[in-house]
Amino acid sequence: MLNYTVIFLVVALIAGLFGFTGIAAGAVEIAKILFFVFIVLFVASLIFGLMHRR
Repeated sequence: MLNYTVIFLVVALIAGLFGFTGIAAGAVEIAKILFFVFIVLFVASLIFGLMHRR
């Protein structure tokens, strides 16, 4: 599950890069939403992964 989260985080970062720089002006809001959603999912997966190791 952590692997999928990392993949989605990278996709969100790439989408954010294009959205935040104005290359894809129509996708700015979607990129921002995806960026923050996947940051939250990444942090949650990281925390749950660390909790289950112990």
